[in-house]
Amino acid sequence: MREPTPGGRRVDAPPAASAIRGGPDAVPGSAAISRSELKEATFKSLRWATLARISAQILTVAAGVLLAHLVAPAEFGRVAVTIVVGELALALANQGAGSVLVQRRELRRAHVEATAMLALAGQYPGLDRVVHLAAQPGVRHSLVDPYIYVETNVMGHLVMLELARRLTSLKHFVYASSSSVYGANRKQPFATADRVDHPISLYAATKRSDELLTEAYVHLYKLRATGLRFFTVYGPWGRPDMSPYIFAKAIHDGAQINLNHLGFVRRDYSYIDDIVAGTVAILDKPAEQPGNRIYNLAAARSEDILDVIKLFEKAFGKEARIELKPGEPGDMQETSADLTDTMRDFDWQPKVRVEEGVPKFVEWFKAYNRL
Repeated sequence: MREPTPGGRRVDAPPAASAIRGGPDAVPGSAAISRSELKEATFKSLRWATLARISAQILTVAAGVLLAHLVAPAEFGRVAVTIVVGELALALANQGAGSVLVQRRELRRAHVEATAMLALAGQYPGLDRVVHLAAQPGVRHSLVDPYIYVETNVMGHLVMLELARRLTSLKHFVYASSSSVYGANRKQPFATADRVDHPISLYAATKRSDELLTEAYVHLYKLRATGLRFFTVYGPWGRPDMSPYIFAKAIHDGAQINLNHLGFVRRDYSYIDDIVAGTVAILDKPAEQPGNRIYNLAAARSEDILDVIKLFEKAFGKEARIELKPGEPGDMQETSADLTDTMRDFDWQPKVRVEEGVPKFVEWFKAYNRL
């Protein structure tokens, strides 16, 4: 890895970012992935996803790493009704096998789709678990198109809560939150007992809104709910707009990576296998009484982004080309998770360190792209 130069250039890496021009977390000046490339890559990954049935469960998903792993029978083969959200996930509808029901619903058009979604309560009265992971992700794109974030993340979550309260057999409502809710907090690591009333991005505000809406529905309708604050999930089948894919593609292609905060960034990179195992462990252990529990799911190791890039360089046998940039509005400079409650309550702990996870991801990246 090259050292910093007096001119302000050095080899570092940014926080999770998108290579779509103008898209979520876009990295200005980076080698960009077009929307058509993103859609094609996502479709290819979804064609490999397979579904298996369980007796009573709903899973909402969108295109991405959690989708590809959570619907795989070896990890989460217990899905009765899968709600596929958005055009990037549409290809999954062709993968429904046997008795698995796959439906496409646009949560970003929640006011249109609410009736059809709520009808599931009457069609499948035995559904006893809901896993709601679908959302509009990305910090920077929320500055460009704020309306879609509120409609998808807040209205979409409301629709799922309305469905949950109508499911008379419901035992557990599990939903995705985000480490972004910790916002401007300076105390590290982030603990679920910390105050989260200072979000620094609209995306974070929508995810915190989901937690508060759930709190209200728990009080009103006695739901047993659990919110999962995910931290920088990565691994095989990850989206091309996420930082690991951007790093891998840029280093392979010899393209430039722009680093925010002049490279002084730390992230709690969480390998997908650990996150899936944690999600399933929590899903299988609902609270005994109504309530809205919140847990962190992460690796609990805050990594200097420079060290992460070194792992990518080692895996490719090539140097990264990096340009330092100042921080952007909404960017969090450091994230790290306190997992004390999660490990205590669910006998779960992360196993895959970034030194193992990055080479695994690069191996998949090479195979997937036939390099």
